[in-house]
Amino acid sequence: MGEQPIFSTRAHVFQIDPSTKKNWVPTSKHAVTVSYFFDSTRNVYRIISLDGTKAIINSTITPNMTFTKTSQKFGQWADSRANTVYGLGFSSESHLVKFADKFADFKEAARLAKEKSQEKMELTSTPSQDSIPGDLLSPMTPESINGTDDERVTPDTPQHAQVRAEPSQNALSYSHSSTNINKHWEAELEALKGNNAKLTAALLESTANVKQWKQQLAAYQEEAERLHKRVTELECVSGQSPVFKSHKTELNETIEELELALRAKEEELESLKAEVESANEFQSHKDSLTQKLQDTESRNQTLEAQLGDLEQRLESDQMEREAFRKSLRSLLELLDGKIFELTELRDTLAKLIEGS
Repeated sequence: MGEQPIFSTRAHVFQIDPSTKKNWVPTSKHAVTVSYFFDSTRNVYRIISLDGTKAIINSTITPNMTFTKTSQKFGQWADSRANTVYGLGFSSESHLVKFADKFADFKEAARLAKEKSQEKMELTSTPSQDSIPGDLLSPMTPESINGTDDERVTPDTPQHAQVRAEPSQNALSYSHSSTNINKHWEAELEALKGNNAKLTAALLESTANVKQWKQQLAAYQEEAERLHKRVTELECVSGQSPVFKSHKTELNETIEELELALRAKEEELESLKAEVESANEFQSHKDSLTQKLQDTESRNQTLEAQLGDLEQRLESDQMEREAFRKSLRSLLELLDGKIFELTELRDTLAKLIEGS
């Protein structure tokens, strides 16, 4: 009954998952009041938080405890006797700093109280008085939990030239151009296959996340509707009672937080929809390039057939030219012989004419 609150703030309360020791498990659906209490009769400091009538934090501060700020708005401390780690998510960094400063102050006060208790034990030499009974239960909660900073757990953060083949004037240029085109489109297709695999994996992951977020959005909407109804009921019961006004204020703050979370999830859904549309566009582009590659391969086969035909015709022309050259040489040799005979005949006739 001598326990009094000396500092209060609001935060989302989490505990470490006892099975994995990695993930945070929320113990409150919305931000709740977290208070430091001082028990003057036992000279102990405790952190207590209630969600309705249920105690979700009941931790006695000891000199061995350490409060760790893991981000700008999140802090944690370990409670070894309860074999758990508590985490608090604040609405701003200033609230986190104030809470951490108070933790350090009360931790120092607990250390001084422990030293005084030890001094009294030495002076009185009474072994029966070991320490202040800091593990006694408080009237406000069902249990009392002490802790040290034996374990620190950091939360898992809940979380893409077209080349045209132009035939040259001879057969070799046809073959070279076709090979380059084929290699280009094969490389393009391989790159698209890799990008498509990555996009498919991202799309599957996004789809799973969309389903999960839709469930969370539905839960937030249900919670907001329930809280709206609760506010209306409280307003009908009493608009003047300070207790109801305080409860109404807390509910309004919770509704605002849920609406902000709902807007954030809606923005994430829009972003995921845009990514899905982009993936579909990449898929269409990939199909178009695949069709172009098939058309190019078909044209390549046609050019190869034309190249083979030209090679055969060239070889036939060369053989015909060689045969024509041989025939021409034979004809020239024959003409040379005939010309020589005619020359001898002319000389003989000239001699005969001169002798007669």
